[in-house]
Amino acid sequence: MQRTLQPELLDSLPHDHPDALHNRRDLRLTNALLGSHRWLARALPRLVRPGEPILELGAGTGELGRRLHRENLTVDGIDLWPRPHDWPPARAWHRDDLRAFENFAAYPVVIGNLIFHQFSGIELRALGEKLRRHARVIVACEPQRRRISQVLYRALGPLFGANRVSLHDAHVSIAAGFRGDELPHALGLTAPDWEISITPTLLGVQRLIAVRRSRS
Repeated sequence: MQRTLQPELLDSLPHDHPDALHNRRDLRLTNALLGSHRWLARALPRLVRPGEPILELGAGTGELGRRLHRENLTVDGIDLWPRPHDWPPARAWHRDDLRAFENFAAYPVVIGNLIFHQFSGIELRALGEKLRRHARVIVACEPQRRRISQVLYRALGPLFGANRVSLHDAHVSIAAGFRGDELPHALGLTAPDWEISITPTLLGVQRLIAVRRSRS
């Protein structure tokens, strides 16, 4: 199954469109099922040094960032969507296209949940060049590219009320997902400069932890 990119329907909708809001509800259920937020909340405290700020790419409506904030982690968000009304007041929200974002130097820790798969190989390479200049830790949860995941979501999504946007976007997201070391390779995170851990889950998530090795 080769990696293919197609436009996601969510990207064509205003942030307050009913179908977009329903899709966000479906994403919350999907993240709960996949356990991605729980895993990130467990993994990050041992990776983040005291006082280090975290930047969440594609922060959406802020559920992950607020959860991490409750874990006493310092999280700012970047997304094309407006700042959520309940985003922590003391934390920054960058309403920007992360491909054009120029303040990565402020963030030694960068995380992304279901965001990297939205970009082409060329875009990932350019993003990786920015991240490698400043980031010490990069953590991601992304779809594992496998046909069975598409089949399962198509069958099970309607059972929990997934709408047309969610059914379409899940299918194309999985087709744009990653296998093996494709994501760190696309971002240019290679040995010996980076220590890479990639863990696929039974439910079709690929979990990446990349930590820059100390320069001697």
